[in-house]
Amino acid sequence: MLILTLSYGERRGFVPKNFAVLQDDWTALDYTTGMSDAAKAPRGHGLHSHTPHIEGHFESTEVVRDIVIGLSDGLTVPFALAAGLSGAVASSHIVVLAGLAEIAAGSIAMGLGGYLAARGDAEHYVSERDREAREIVERTHDEEEEIYEIFEQYEVDRASAAPVLSALKQNPTAWVDFMMRFELGLEEPEPNRAYRSALTIAASYIAGGFIPLLPYMLVSDNFAALKLSVVITLLALGVFGALKGKLVGTGWLRSAVQTVLIGGVAAAAAYGLARFLNAHS
Repeated sequence: MLILTLSYGERRGFVPKNFAVLQDDWTALDYTTGMSDAAKAPRGHGLHSHTPHIEGHFESTEVVRDIVIGLSDGLTVPFALAAGLSGAVASSHIVVLAGLAEIAAGSIAMGLGGYLAARGDAEHYVSERDREAREIVERTHDEEEEIYEIFEQYEVDRASAAPVLSALKQNPTAWVDFMMRFELGLEEPEPNRAYRSALTIAASYIAGGFIPLLPYMLVSDNFAALKLSVVITLLALGVFGALKGKLVGTGWLRSAVQTVLIGGVAAAAAYGLARFLNAHS
């Protein structure tokens, strides 16, 4: 009896939707990641009963990544700009106007960057998929050898991998899916991903950018607004960093400290440079 499993979380890569788990008579079973179905499945009694293993790994989606990108820059860049202007001018009104202009420009630039990046990923995926589809027809032997090489990375010999290759050759679409994920490490982008990425990054940037500017909108004294902005923004950076560390599993305290230090150093550098240039102009 041979059981061959390649887990998405525990291995290194990308498991095709229709990847087969071969056992006993090499009957192909559809691969599924529906862990909730496994949890709800009826459990038997006796020696062979067991509790399904449900993994609790966090799978960071593109939306979460876009929110992190937008918020981190939205909190840091306007904060540094406001601090820098506070070191050069005494009017909160000017700081607010400049900050709003920067938020508008920054959100557009960041959103456009996200859009172009997502469009590039989609175009790259289509191009590589077309190339793989041609190669399994025109260079079948080379593609078969690449299958064996992929399994060799998991210490699966050629004899054990041969039935899998035979099953994939009967389904060219599944074969291309396999090569895209295991050979190239590419996942098919979601439809309209570029537009959603642009809007998510831009909205997150705007939301983060208003936090350091809020004290300047409410307090007329520029220096008092600066001190309040520093407290509020560093607190927001700490909370944001902690949540990010908690989600990705890198440690909430470490992530919070890193985020606060990056934002604080950027703001301090901008403020110090503005004061220096203003004093020597």
